[in-house]
Amino acid sequence: MKETTKRQKWMAQVCANCTLCKYARKKQKGLVYRVVRLESRICPFCRAYEKVYGRKAYEPHDA
Repeated sequence: MKETTKRQKWMAQVCANCTLCKYARKKQKGLVYRVVRLESRICPFCRAYEKVYGRKAYEPHDA
C-alpha cells in the first residue's frame, strides 16, 4: 500500500475543515449529506480524505 504524500495530507485536512463535509459527518441526513455523498466522487479533497483517513468524507468519525 502506498504511503500518503504531504499534498494528500494537506488536501485531506482541507476536507476535514470543510463546512459542508463537517456538517454531513455530524448530521448524517438531509440535503447537504446527499450533496456531499455525490460530490465526494469528484472532489479531489474528498478523495484525499478517503485515502488518508480510510473512510468517506461523509462518514462519521465514530464509524
